[in-house]
Amino acid sequence: MKIEKLLLELESLCERGGFTIRKERGTFRGDQCIMEGEKLVVINKNRPVESQTVILAKVIDHIGPDTLYIKPAVRKELEKIWERLDKFDQIEDES
Repeated sequence: MKIEKLLLELESLCERGGFTIRKERGTFRGDQCIMEGEKLVVINKNRPVESQTVILAKVIDHIGPDTLYIKPAVRKELEKIWERLDKFDQIEDES
């Protein structure tokens, strides 16, 4: 699956999970937050598309992937991202 299509699919999943997505420019990485009762995902549009997909994958993991219907091809890509994130977390815990 092309990364741009994956990004659109992940944005759609986050929106179905109740989040509003804002793409801004700045010196931040991006993440989820709640502002004045609204659930937001703020994404730095200057970051590479791959970084943007990781932010959205984290949000979907937080929402609970079992609460949303996720197309099999998208779920496969999400599982790859989550696996890389888990490995990264394990490395950080060891240091």
